[in-house]
Amino acid sequence: MYVIRATCNGRSVRKPDKYAMLDAMKSNYLTEVSFSSLELDPSLGSALQSAGFSHCTEIQQLSLPLMLEGRDIAAQSQTGTGKTAAFLLGMFQYLIDNPRPDLAPSEIRALILAPTRELAIQIHKDAMELSTETDFRISLAYGGTDYEKQRRSLQDGADILIGTPGRIIDYFKQRVFSLKKSQVVVLDEADRMFDLGFITDIRYLLRRMPPPQDRLSLLFSATLSHRVMELAYEHMNNPVDLKTKSDQIAADKVEQWVYHPASDEKIPLLIGLMQKLQPTRSIIFVNTKRVADRVHASLLGNDINADVLSGDVRQKKRQRLISELADGSLTTLIATDVAARGLHIEAVSHVFNFDLPQNPEDYVHRIGRTARAGADGQAISFACEEYVFSLPDIESLLGHELPASPITNDIIVTPAPPKKLQRSKPANNHGGPNRRGKRRRPDARRKSPGGSQKPQTSSS
Repeated sequence: MYVIRATCNGRSVRKPDKYAMLDAMKSNYLTEVSFSSLELDPSLGSALQSAGFSHCTEIQQLSLPLMLEGRDIAAQSQTGTGKTAAFLLGMFQYLIDNPRPDLAPSEIRALILAPTRELAIQIHKDAMELSTETDFRISLAYGGTDYEKQRRSLQDGADILIGTPGRIIDYFKQRVFSLKKSQVVVLDEADRMFDLGFITDIRYLLRRMPPPQDRLSLLFSATLSHRVMELAYEHMNNPVDLKTKSDQIAADKVEQWVYHPASDEKIPLLIGLMQKLQPTRSIIFVNTKRVADRVHASLLGNDINADVLSGDVRQKKRQRLISELADGSLTTLIATDVAARGLHIEAVSHVFNFDLPQNPEDYVHRIGRTARAGADGQAISFACEEYVFSLPDIESLLGHELPASPITNDIIVTPAPPKKLQRSKPANNHGGPNRRGKRRRPDARRKSPGGSQKPQTSSS
């Protein structure tokens, strides 16, 4: 395995605001390498030009030349730096350079696996934007909704399939599509795949593809753990290990600090900070749905516009909340870690870790929702007595201590009573009877390929 490290030469390029996709490329830290200098097909170059993008980010500068040579890569880069665009361009070019006109409709050419629905949807959106001048048929498959619609899309024929492991394996076992002649596989956020228990599913799919030397395999993530690299060694063809210029895991423009409140001080401190800082767009991360509801009620009771994104929120409402946060009609989103990855929302000014995550990698992905694409942002964490034990592992991963701030009278308030919330029925995303009395397909509760029961997650 090879290791490549490079230094990014900053360059400021003005971009049109109307293009929302690939926000990481609309930055002030682009490299001197232009897309026109790479051997990209004119259809891809035209799509990039139409979107107003001319120069690579650092991870694109490092990875694209290797992918264009047909090299496998395992790449680590800070979140929000253009990883999605990198692997999409590399995948598209490989498929263009290696046409397969002999494929049956059920035989897909490329598979992109993502750990969460939100990330799969975002990748699909970016893929559609970049392939406007190609004839690639791109399908999307994820759990929780549109089972028959997604199935029909695959049955009609797809060149590229993007989705989450649970729904994809469901269709694969029903022989809706075949992997026998697939040419490209992309694993996005592989470390999160491990965290959510999908790794058995990933290995199951990889073993049903052509051998590593007969396909292009791409692995991108904000963190590359030892177990992820073990997966790369086992299922990739001598991948190049890519790391961007800095060993710093978190984006350097995120201002981070921590408070040490007692558990009963956390809500008064949160409300006081929000009243003082006046965040234009913020995400508050909690560890459980119960805490999310409590924080939600308290914020509404104190006239702070907020809503909750968690695993039991129906898919349509999830997408609506993300859209409302992006367009500014919602200013505060309270989220469990279902939202830590795959959210590409510009101008999130503040991230609050109301609860410190118990997995240090999750801290990196949470704070990566702010300071995206070279912007500034603030990440504020509460290390209460319940979760303070996570702080040393987080600081070890970051490579430095988080500065601690004192809790003063001007930032802690006496909050108004919480608003009483109307309970809604949880989403029945994973089976159970539908409106006609028939049982839904239990695609997220199915047994894993190895035969053991996989725990239900909010991301399949």
